[in-house]
Amino acid sequence: MITANRTDIGRVRQVNEDSYWVEELEGGVVVAVVADGMGGHLAGEVASRMTVDSLRDSLRAVTPGMPEQECEALLREAIKQANEVVYDTASRNERYSNMGTTVIIAVVDDGRAIVAHVGDSRIYQLDADGLTLLTDDHTLVNELLKSGQITAEEAAVHPRRNVIMRAVGTDPAVEADVSVFALQAADILLLCSDGLTDMVSHDQMLTTLQTETIDLDGKAERLVQLALQAGGDDNITVVLVQGDARQKREE
Repeated sequence: MITANRTDIGRVRQVNEDSYWVEELEGGVVVAVVADGMGGHLAGEVASRMTVDSLRDSLRAVTPGMPEQECEALLREAIKQANEVVYDTASRNERYSNMGTTVIIAVVDDGRAIVAHVGDSRIYQLDADGLTLLTDDHTLVNELLKSGQITAEEAAVHPRRNVIMRAVGTDPAVEADVSVFALQAADILLLCSDGLTDMVSHDQMLTTLQTETIDLDGKAERLVQLALQAGGDDNITVVLVQGDARQKREE
């Protein structure tokens, strides 16, 4: 598999509160994590970094061909442990009070992606049918949208669209959503913070990821540049993961 990643502070924020980690583990399993922190001065940065560090320690236990239920349980436990670390730190230190972070995880192995998330950072899959959102935002506005209380157009400009209903570290316990998706060799997974999705349209993301004249690294760079050109109102983080289709054909 091949990966690409970019993060940018954006044009407005003073600190980059996004953190990420992507690594190919022994045996070829790729693990990718993006966390978008929130809180007072520097607290969001602390929460996202602590979460990524905790997950890095836990998720190195993933092995090639691990049964799906076992891997799902590992992801849930890893997020549980990260939540305890962040919540405990916030509880004991007033300057970090109420800090928290979103988190998205993709474990890619043997034609599948095991995906876990908390919050409103997102994971998309580009395949032959187009670009599909694999995660479901844990936000107030999304709950209102799903219940039919507001329209998609109203959701896009809702004054409380940044209210997160579920985050790592803000409560003693948190529940992650975990799912499994099939992957073809040429498919691309896009993991990103809302600094991308709030600025760049679905069609722009689709067009960028489908562009054959730039490599995966160039696609990550172009996505970040599109967010900056649209205003760069927030930190922007992009991680791309793709099976090496060329190698598959050669084999």
